[in-house]
Amino acid sequence: MSAPGSVRPSSKKETVEPTAPPLGRRERNKQDKLERITAAARELFGAHGVDEVTTQQIADRADVGAGTVFLYAKSKAELLLHVQNLGYAEALERGLTAAAGKSGLDAVMAVVAPIVACNRVQVENGRTYLREIVFGDPAEPRHREALDISARTEAAIAAILARDSRIPAGDPDTLAHIVSAVMFLTMTLTANARLAEDEIVAQIRSQVAVLLPR
Repeated sequence: MSAPGSVRPSSKKETVEPTAPPLGRRERNKQDKLERITAAARELFGAHGVDEVTTQQIADRADVGAGTVFLYAKSKAELLLHVQNLGYAEALERGLTAAAGKSGLDAVMAVVAPIVACNRVQVENGRTYLREIVFGDPAEPRHREALDISARTEAAIAAILARDSRIPAGDPDTLAHIVSAVMFLTMTLTANARLAEDEIVAQIRSQVAVLLPR
């Protein structure tokens, strides 16, 4: 029997999560170079557009050799995928946070709106990125990352729709896939290249509204 005021030891063993070993100098150097190349590409692509930027300019801004850039990305298109993937993933997280407490169309659009905003930071970059996702090599690692983020977006939208009892079981996944297609097509269309961000969002909302119960 424990003495008054004493703390009885727990019978359960506490699980201690293993910590990752610290990176060695070589790995730290590689990570530092990747971060510098990514930051340089993000800044230059955003300011001038991917078509107007050379890998040499990216290398100069990142303070690395031109050949070093190609150790981290085999082409400028691959580097654009990497940069846009980072923005897309961040936008998805913001969308999921904004969707909390909402339902139906409002929740779906809360997820979609930040993705549109991310894609419209530099319109031609965004359109090129979406074309790369659709027509690029799915075996390429940066392309797989893009497809994974897209799949996570669809899964998040499907989860929102699954909460609506008016939508039959099995339909949320299909509807989420259609919403994703609507979003991608609306952002990629040449006819929409000059539209403002809120106009793109409004177009997507009007199309998605037709799909959902009222």
